Amino acid sequence: MNHSKTYHSLTRNSANGPIKIEGPLSSLELQNYHFHEQLTAFRPADKQFEAVKSIADFPEGRIIIARTEETIIGYVTYLHPDPLERWSKFNMEDLIELGAVEVIPAYRGAKIASGLLQVSMMDDYMENYIIISTEYYWHWDLKGTQLSIWNYRKVMEKMMAAGGLLPAPTDDPEIISHPANCLMVRIGEHVPKESIKQFDTLRFLQRHNYRNMREGL
Repeated sequence: MNHSKTYHSLTRNSANGPIKIEGPLSSLELQNYHFHEQLTAFRPADKQFEAVKSIADFPEGRIIIARTEETIIGYVTYLHPDPLERWSKFNMEDLIELGAVEVIPAYRGAKIASGLLQVSMMDDYMENYIIISTEYYWHWDLKGTQLSIWNYRKVMEKMMAAGGLLPAPTDDPEIISHPANCLMVRIGEHVPKESIKQFDTLRFLQRHNYRNMREGL
């Protein structure tokens, strides 16, 4: 699969001035900017910036950023699922995961996160992918936002909808371990039926494995 990437951008106004949202960017292009020290949701900012730059250079990897003139204040990542996750089981070339989306507190509420997803989907090649995002409430910034679990999920769903991702059922044990967790999915217009069928098997892998076990008795 040729993982084609086409650059797009938009500008979003905020109380702190205009923000440029752009990508996908390469690691060399990212190196031109400063990664804000408050982007620490996953690891210390310097370590996360290194991780983001490495994702940018994967064949399927995509990094979309939101920045002031020189400082990255938000980003979203896309790449193949981690080899240890169930979503990598069939090594689907046309399945990518929205692995992280983060915006510093000063710019939350300015629709920067939804802008990151909008720019992501401006690239027509995204219609060739099944895009997933696994949402677990224990990763949410409930303390910082002062939102309840259910209000946070409403905000999260609205943000994801800006990129066309919608909740989808699954029997994944971690996701169904709490009713606030969810699988978000966007299936591109050019994804073949065979891939959709294979993805449906992934979504209900426990059921599929149980059926195979019964048929093997």
